[in-house]
Amino acid sequence: MTTATKSKWIIDPSHSEVSFKVKHLMISNVRGVFNEFSGSVSTDGDELLADSIEFSLNTTSVDTGSADRDAHLRSADFFDSEKYKTIDFKGKSLKKGDDAGTFVLEGDLTIKGVSRLVKLNVEFGGKMKDPWGNEKAGYTLTGKINRKDWGLNWNAALEAGGVLVSDDVALFCEVQFFKQA
Repeated sequence: MTTATKSKWIIDPSHSEVSFKVKHLMISNVRGVFNEFSGSVSTDGDELLADSIEFSLNTTSVDTGSADRDAHLRSADFFDSEKYKTIDFKGKSLKKGDDAGTFVLEGDLTIKGVSRLVKLNVEFGGKMKDPWGNEKAGYTLTGKINRKDWGLNWNAALEAGGVLVSDDVALFCEVQFFKQA
């Protein structure tokens, strides 16, 4: 009886992006990215279903293209980056989705010390060897969270009704992993 060899895959940050968008003034979306992040996936051999998924991003690396807005997001009104340096995700389950190459990932997302279970849609982009012989795998992850579930409550009422920043935040991650030797 043979057991599968464990494989560890690490995010390649130079070929990955972690982004979000949120409705502003109730009329348009503001997009942002986190420029510093890391993550790993452990699998049994070449099996695509992971038995361990961990991800962390640096809250000070938020970038929306506006220095003032980025400073506000790093403040205690939002991420409180001085106290909470990272946003972390630890996967609990990864199940095959309805369509080929799709999955549903459930795990604990921790923001400002608060952990909540979230579901993310995952689409497998494929596996390929790069010109240097490194095995790579690509995934797209999408989901939506309510920022208030993690205590990100700051807002401003608009004179015409509504609020400055919506509660819902859409998440988009394009990630490429490389298999460790």
